[in-house]
Amino acid sequence: MTEGAYLYIVLCADGRLYIGTTRTSLELRVAQHNDGTFGGYTLTRRPVKLVYTQWFERITDAIESERR
Repeated sequence: MTEGAYLYIVLCADGRLYIGTTRTSLELRVAQHNDGTFGGYTLTRRPVKLVYTQWFERITDAIESERR
């Protein structure tokens, strides 16, 4: 998993979606969103629930997909 990354979508408590990318494990990233250590958009919209993931061999591809 050193070169690639996950694209992920979480459903926030207010019904909005957040899209992000991570090279870490998905479980760790969702936990970071839920315990507030990731901050940003989801900080005031917790808890979040993972609803979609996609693995990309290159992080640049994951970021490109996130921006679409």
